[in-house]
Amino acid sequence: MAVRMRNTDGEAMCPYRLVLEHVTSRWGVLVLIALAERPYRFSELRRAVGRVSEKMLTQTLQTLERDGLVHRDAKPVIPPRVDYSLTALGREAAEQVAALAGWTERRMDAVLEARAAYDEARAGADERART
Repeated sequence: MAVRMRNTDGEAMCPYRLVLEHVTSRWGVLVLIALAERPYRFSELRRAVGRVSEKMLTQTLQTLERDGLVHRDAKPVIPPRVDYSLTALGREAAEQVAALAGWTERRMDAVLEARAAYDEARAGADERART
């Protein structure tokens, strides 16, 4: 799977690259994981995801909807009610993202050890370079 550069009009020359960016973006991951639990109204989803601005959540939902991963159900009632849920394609993506999130949780100790070893080695190299 080669990842290619973008062409001049901004679209990816390799079509899956943009989808990969959308699914693995900071907010895309969290939205997919939250919606895998159940459908949410916008304000509920914003609270479930946490620390996301209204603008960023709106953009993320629109992007995922455009990619066919999220379904937006606007009900013609007063006050307006909009529910967000995953499509079948979105469920598949959410399962993959959840697997990666689970791996990160299980392997966090190893990551922390690797970071500490890197930082220690880097500090030693920086010290030797100064002397």
